Amino acid sequence: MDNLTFRYSVLQVEGLQVTSESSYPAFILILMVYIFVMVSNTGMMIQITAEKNLHQPMYVLFCNLTLNDVMGTTALLPYLLRNVLTDPSERYITYVGCVIQAYIMHLNGTVSHTVIIIMAFDRYVAICNPLRYPTIMSSNMVAILSAGAWGVAVVLVGILIGLSVRLSHCRSLIQNPFCDNASIFKLSCENIVINNVYGLTFTVVLFASSAGSVALTYFKIAMICFKSKNKATNSKAIKTCSTHLTVYIIMLATGFAGIFLHRFSVFAEIRKTLILLFHVIPPVLNPIIYGLQAKEIRQRIFNLFRNKVNTN
Repeated sequence: MDNLTFRYSVLQVEGLQVTSESSYPAFILILMVYIFVMVSNTGMMIQITAEKNLHQPMYVLFCNLTLNDVMGTTALLPYLLRNVLTDPSERYITYVGCVIQAYIMHLNGTVSHTVIIIMAFDRYVAICNPLRYPTIMSSNMVAILSAGAWGVAVVLVGILIGLSVRLSHCRSLIQNPFCDNASIFKLSCENIVINNVYGLTFTVVLFASSAGSVALTYFKIAMICFKSKNKATNSKAIKTCSTHLTVYIIMLATGFAGIFLHRFSVFAEIRKTLILLFHVIPPVLNPIIYGLQAKEIRQRIFNLFRNKVNTN
């Protein structure tokens, strides 16, 4: 079993299917996306950390989201940048490196949902119990909830990847742009029913929990807007909810479809596109949607640019 398990210590990765003519444009596009994600998300984290008036539950939770986006993007995009300029026959990764990348990518996807569940809870308390909000969402509570979001993800993803690592593998080709759990257990010639059952159960429970939390929160907001006669407040709430919901639906749809379609080889190219969108779109849109719509952050950014213009 040991010999079979480590039969291939180096794996070949299919990577992105780009022609030689489009490899450089693809490289430039990916590089621009990576730079934007790193600058915007890191900038948001630094700003929230430095400004004491931003040390509020909503912004602290947003920091979890930006940290997770930086982690996931760093594990993916530099790897794609290297491979897009590499001949498809020479795209290699060690088995250990593949497992580590798969773990980080699934951790990134899971934390995206667990943090959103907590953010939905934060909005629920703020709307339903505004007078008790400072007491319920205290600094200690936010720290506990944040640690719980990461802790649950670390354990559940550890089990997910562990179930795949235990298998022997008789193949050496990763049929994906990067390593993920399904790509690893597809290397095996053993029975993978347990992997499929746990993976799908994990996915359904996670997605249902986050979708339920978001749906409940927005339902409460909609009810308050329906009862309220303040048009300005209603307009602001609807605008905020619609943009947040758009990003969430994209993440939910691409994530679930990408995982589900891993079971059907006929949809391989569609699956690869959806998986990449799941890991790229939220890190690009989150700082815009969650950051710039926050009045304090928006004003701080505008003031910063205004000062630079006046200085020049």
